[in-house]
Amino acid sequence: MTKTIDVAVIVGSLRKGSINRMVANTLIELAPAELKLGIVEIGQLQLYNQDLDDQPSAEWTAFRERIAGCNAVLFVTPEYNRSIPAALKNALDVGSRPYGKSVWNGKPGAVVSASPSAIGGFGANHHLRQTFVFLNIPAMQQPEAYLGLADKLFDQQGKLSNPDTGKFLQNFMNAYATWVASNAKS
Repeated sequence: MTKTIDVAVIVGSLRKGSINRMVANTLIELAPAELKLGIVEIGQLQLYNQDLDDQPSAEWTAFRERIAGCNAVLFVTPEYNRSIPAALKNALDVGSRPYGKSVWNGKPGAVVSASPSAIGGFGANHHLRQTFVFLNIPAMQQPEAYLGLADKLFDQQGKLSNPDTGKFLQNFMNAYATWVASNAKS
C-alpha cells in the first residue's frame, strides 16, 4: 500500500478567478493518487512583523501548523514586476519565523508559474527558487514549468482546454510525485 503524501499548494495570486488558481486546480485534478493536494489560502495573513512573534495571530498559527503538517509544497504563481507577488512573499516570511522555527525546512517543493505574457512568469519562477535556498526547500529542477499565454489555455468555466498543456502538466505532476516520494520526510 502506497502512503499518501500531503501536499500544500500555495497560489501566489489572491484573485478567485486568477489564471494561477485555475492552473492549481488543474494540477490537483492531474495529481497521481499517492498525492493529496489542497490549496492553502494566504490572503488572510497579516503582514509579517517581528513584533508579533510572541503573540502570533490565529491566522499565522493556523497557516504555520498547516505547512508544518504537510509533507511537501507546490507553488503556483504569477509574476508581478519580475518577481513574486507580495502576498506570496509574506506567506514565506510568516512561515519562516520566528527565526529557527521555519515550517518550510526540508519540505520538497516545486514551482509552476503562469502568465498571459509569452515568458510565462520566468522571473517569478526563478526568484521563488532563489528564496528556496535560504528556506531549505529542496526544489525539483526538472521539468521546469512556465506557462506562457496562459489566459488562452482555459475555457469560460476555468477548465484547461489545451490538450498539449494537459499532457505537459500531467508529466510535470508525475515527475513531482516521484520527486516528493524520494525527498519527503515522513
